[in-house]
Amino acid sequence: MSLKRDALNMKLLRSAAIAVTLSATVLTACQGPSEVLHQGYVVDQETLALAPVGSSREQVLLSLGSPSATATFDNEVFYYVSQTRKRAAAFLKPKIIDQSVLAVYFDKEGVVERLAHYTLKDGRVFDMISRVTPTGGRELTFLGQLLRGGGANPASALQNVFGNTPQ
Repeated sequence: MSLKRDALNMKLLRSAAIAVTLSATVLTACQGPSEVLHQGYVVDQETLALAPVGSSREQVLLSLGSPSATATFDNEVFYYVSQTRKRAAAFLKPKIIDQSVLAVYFDKEGVVERLAHYTLKDGRVFDMISRVTPTGGRELTFLGQLLRGGGANPASALQNVFGNTPQ
């Protein structure tokens, strides 16, 4: 009887060891290796030296290439952006872990007025993917527009939503 009990205990221990090993393997596989994504323009010091303060817009374009983004409100500004993102698994959204923005400011004549280097510590994340400019106010959904309406007349509410009067 003791031999049967010992054999049964050995089988249970072996099964438990296999279950623990499989569980650990599955949990490790779920985490998987993290993925690091590099995106954008990485500016090195040698290239940056080719476009010092006082250079022309054309010289900046020749040495640094096309910018990631531009701004043309008062004076023209070229932005060269690079980001490093990390995600734990392929199906998860990557998080920005590092960002570098080189801003080249031009004066009215198109000459480099100053260079600035910004990182994540300097403020907001520069979103290179989104092409939407945030605006003040609030956006109403379709239902919100219908409920808001143009007064007591439902036809005016539909006109506000669709832009024409119902027939």
